[in-house]
Amino acid sequence: MTTSRVSVTGPASPETAWQRYVHPGLWRTWSPQIRFVEYDHPVLVPGTRGTVRTFGGIGIPFAIEEVAAAERTWTWRVRVGGLSLRLHHGVLPHAQGSETWLAVSGPPVISPAYARIATIALRRLLRRE
Repeated sequence: MTTSRVSVTGPASPETAWQRYVHPGLWRTWSPQIRFVEYDHPVLVPGTRGTVRTFGGIGIPFAIEEVAAAERTWTWRVRVGGLSLRLHHGVLPHAQGSETWLAVSGPPVISPAYARIATIALRRLLRRE
């Protein structure tokens, strides 16, 4: 296992960025690889599961492990084929608006590759309100 980290700053307020994170129905508005989210709750709830649908309707199951609203952090685990990734996200105030960070833990080949792709989504997450 290896952990790759990325952080992005942008004009969205920390609260706006946090709301975009914790409402899975909004994920497709800022994450270009997500087409649809199958999830039974309007906001993230620890211990729950869902499926992210990507290009071509490919389903990627996920489990929400932790949500800490006061700290604006959350963690989920996704399964891609036989591989598992653990993604830990957070939002911080920043002079520009906010900063979001991601730590991806998983197989050495997958973690750095996903972190690079996630940078695009994180920039969109922090777009102007």
